Amino acid sequence: MVKSEMAKPLLDRDIGASTPLSVLSCGDTIGILGSGDFARSLAARLLYSGFRVVVGSRNPMRSAALFPADVEVMSQEEAVKRAQVMFVAIFQEHYSTLSALSDVLCGKTLIDVSNNPEISVNRESNAERLAALFPQCIVVKAFNVVSAWALQSGPKDGNNQVFICSDSPDAKSRVASIGRSMGFIPVDMGALCAAREVEQIPLRLLPLWRTPCALALGLFAFFYLYNFVRFVLHPYLQENRNTLYKLPLELMNVTLPCVAYVLLALVYMPGVLAAIYQLHNGTKYKRFPAWLDKWMLRRKQMGLVSFYLAALHAAYSFCLPMRRSARYQILNDAAKQVRNNVTSVWVEDEVWRMEIYVSLGIMALGILSLLAVSSIPSVANSLNWKEFTFIQSQLGFAALVVVTLHTLTFGWRRAFDGSRYKFYLPPTFTLTLVLPFIIILARVILLLPCINAKLLKIRRGWEKNKCVTFTAPSADCAEGSSNV
Repeated sequence: MVKSEMAKPLLDRDIGASTPLSVLSCGDTIGILGSGDFARSLAARLLYSGFRVVVGSRNPMRSAALFPADVEVMSQEEAVKRAQVMFVAIFQEHYSTLSALSDVLCGKTLIDVSNNPEISVNRESNAERLAALFPQCIVVKAFNVVSAWALQSGPKDGNNQVFICSDSPDAKSRVASIGRSMGFIPVDMGALCAAREVEQIPLRLLPLWRTPCALALGLFAFFYLYNFVRFVLHPYLQENRNTLYKLPLELMNVTLPCVAYVLLALVYMPGVLAAIYQLHNGTKYKRFPAWLDKWMLRRKQMGLVSFYLAALHAAYSFCLPMRRSARYQILNDAAKQVRNNVTSVWVEDEVWRMEIYVSLGIMALGILSLLAVSSIPSVANSLNWKEFTFIQSQLGFAALVVVTLHTLTFGWRRAFDGSRYKFYLPPTFTLTLVLPFIIILARVILLLPCINAKLLKIRRGWEKNKCVTFTAPSADCAEGSSNV
């Protein structure tokens, strides 16, 4: 084998490299059918990328002033005659208005950029409908996930991926070359039937965030109600004291860290479960249960929600001394000290507790901030795999340990104070400690040499009850490989 051929990758994912004759170059003419907002942004981006742009409009005289001066605006028929590749930037219900152009559209490549108004499972995609209306044309689905704003400001300020699907590999190569010239990254999605999936991508509202946000709302409702019973309902029923003023700020500040702490623990729980699953099965080649797969895919979102709630907790904590109720409480305490002739209220244990508690909280928020920043795609792409794994796994687990120490310091001796058990309900922080303690204990057990060694063997391909023997290559094979 020639040495230069050895340097080539075995799998080439560049969908435009196999057919260089179909790749458009800067200076070629590209047409656009439509004169709406997306068409204007698309024309400007194509023009700035070095292409000549012609726009077909039903009213060229009115639409010409909406486009850059170097863009030629003409009738739809004239625009189709001028370009081999046409962007169809009109709504699906207006496809039938192009039927008069069927003769001049024959053999053209049509790029459909439309989207459906709502998600539909069984509905025919817009691109498939366009292909059915113009069977003599080559239809490509692309650029529907790119917004007009991303076209105007450039891909650096938005999503830089362009999903492409078509039944013609040559047409996909052409569209891919256009996308690369515009600064986007083309992604081959396969045949035109994949357009149904591609058209639903812009219609999904935060699909990976729904479960973490729903979980956070559920935990928030539980802990807020729990704290309401302890800090508002109990004083009213037992002491006839109205503490409803605590609802907007103090109860929020007590609830937010509980939710953030539990969510952070849930981020690292699937890793522990996955390790136990692999140890139990003695192999890494058995698929995880579907629920565990989904859980692991949403760890990033759960971690970011946890960081957001922790940041809110820090902001609320800064605001606590600003409350009028806090000032009145200080004055009342000072008046009691004067009446009781108390000259000093210094409590050494409480001083140390608060100093350590606040310091650990700042450290925990700092580590969580680092984890959140490293989750940004531009930052994550600048890290190698070892660096990213260290930050998200080792440093993330360190954050869980620091938050646990922060919570324990907050509790101090309160867990053993009977007056803290309102309606026999334990303090809120004791509930939040259960899951993190289980995860930390499990991680420590998994780090034991006897268990960690077996887990590493499994992740390197070893399987229980199977024996794999590796034999050295023969001399003939070695000699043949040296001549390659």
